[in-house]
Amino acid sequence: MPLNTEPHFFEPGVRYFRDYTPGDDFYEALIEAHRDLTDAQSQELNARLVLLLSNHIGDISVLREAFDIARRGVVTTE
Repeated sequence: MPLNTEPHFFEPGVRYFRDYTPGDDFYEALIEAHRDLTDAQSQELNARLVLLLSNHIGDISVLREAFDIARRGVVTTE
């Protein structure tokens, strides 16, 4: 199964009238999860999310592809 990099947010049973609304809902939930956390706590939350969602995906080849794409977007100072 290839990695889906197209917008794919939805909530079962919820009808959206604009294509971007589910993404907005996701972003709002992510920001809310980080509210009132220290930087260290936010980093821990992110690490836990990566592990939980990676376990949910389960397909190692998809996860490797995701890691590769995500790393390409990181600016390094060398």
